[in-house]
Amino acid sequence: MKYNKSPKTYQEQLDLLISRGMKVENPNRALHYLSHLNYYRLGAYWLPFEADHATHRFKPGTSFDQVLESYLFDKQLRLLIMDAIERFEVSLRARWAYHLSHQYNNPHAHLDAAIFKQPSAKPRWNHAENVAELHDTVHESSEVFIRHLRTKYEEELPPIWAICEIMTFGQLSRWYANLAKSSDRNAIARTYDYDEAYFVSFLHHLTIVRNFTAHHARVWNREFPIAWKLPLSKPAKVISSLNRQDGRRIYNTLATLACLTDTINPGNHWNKRLSDLISSYSGIQTRYMGFPDNWRELPLWKGKV
Repeated sequence: MKYNKSPKTYQEQLDLLISRGMKVENPNRALHYLSHLNYYRLGAYWLPFEADHATHRFKPGTSFDQVLESYLFDKQLRLLIMDAIERFEVSLRARWAYHLSHQYNNPHAHLDAAIFKQPSAKPRWNHAENVAELHDTVHESSEVFIRHLRTKYEEELPPIWAICEIMTFGQLSRWYANLAKSSDRNAIARTYDYDEAYFVSFLHHLTIVRNFTAHHARVWNREFPIAWKLPLSKPAKVISSLNRQDGRRIYNTLATLACLTDTINPGNHWNKRLSDLISSYSGIQTRYMGFPDNWRELPLWKGKV
């Protein structure tokens, strides 16, 4: 079937929303936001307010301001998530490079294929291919320290404590997950009080969350494609506050990030910042993010982690 819908002006977009039952108390304000926020971007935020998706009729009392509040909350939530991911990502880079370089007494441990898993179909890993990918990353890097190391030394890649700083988070996750020895994976994971099997699963999930947040995509009311493997016994700081009934929404990720940021920077109160953000948006329904009904009574959110 050929797509034959014509583009609508901002006024036509607003009229369509009103015709479907949305209350618009300040049309000029609504037109301003429609002119700066794509209609289809906002559409993901008014979806929960639809009474009938086939006709796109809204539930009685639905207002443009309610939809906008969901969008603005999500924007602030993504910024808070990125703050936590940055802290964790920087820490993980440091721990990965430190462990491998000292464990194998080799500043270029990443070039030693024996440290990593052999090529396999599931999950797909090939050390040579990943080294080649790092060559591309180094070649494209404009970092002064990378240019210096490339021109001064004869090794094919910079040392591990330099290369880790220009890896993408996805690359770092793969290079960690494909360490051949579980003892190496555990040595790094237990920095954060995790067992490596759960840590590998979380890192894979977090690369997806990071991509969504970095590209300004919605995390509120989103079901993620991968339900990561929730830990059963530790970290003790978070284990009793996870929601095991809903593994595809953002809540468990937020709870884990609160735990990790406290491990990395004790007393940072990221958990309180998140709780305060939710409180500042009175119309936000936390169930759309997978929060349990009693989340404020759980240990993680009642005070310090």
